[in-house]
Amino acid sequence: MKETKISWKSCILNLDIAIAAAVLAILIVLTFAGVIWRYCLSQPFTWMEEAQLACMVWIVFSAAGAAFRLGNHVAIEMIVDMLPPFLQKVTQVFISAVVTAVLGYLFVHTLDFVEMFYNTGRSTSILKIPYWLIYGIAIPAYIDMLVSYFYSVFANVKSETKEAASSHE
Repeated sequence: MKETKISWKSCILNLDIAIAAAVLAILIVLTFAGVIWRYCLSQPFTWMEEAQLACMVWIVFSAAGAAFRLGNHVAIEMIVDMLPPFLQKVTQVFISAVVTAVLGYLFVHTLDFVEMFYNTGRSTSILKIPYWLIYGIAIPAYIDMLVSYFYSVFANVKSETKEAASSHE
């Protein structure tokens, strides 16, 4: 049996996946417990929806960078692949500019959004989880998405579909 060593570098580079996996595990346990309590013990958790909302937001934002890094976002590559190599490069630069602009726009507006929640002190009604804490994950997530996107571009990461198609050739 081959031993694999887990390096600190690997842990840091996959921190987004670890966070998403941990929060997903929490969500599954909470949801399962909620079903048991509701239907078997007739004691529903009144706070379950708030906890599930927070978990879903954290899962989506923390896993988004990994999706960029691993080439798992939906993309329509067929048209770009039909272009000549020069136009493929031009298209890639254009797509990179659009991705950067959109993530930058979302980042700036999310800062305002989270700051507003922080300044007003709004929180969920039952668990009193501050909304800035729930949605604050978006700020580092946008940075992670941008870094992961450019990593995937420079490392020439292929989407799973493209990878599967090229292995059958």
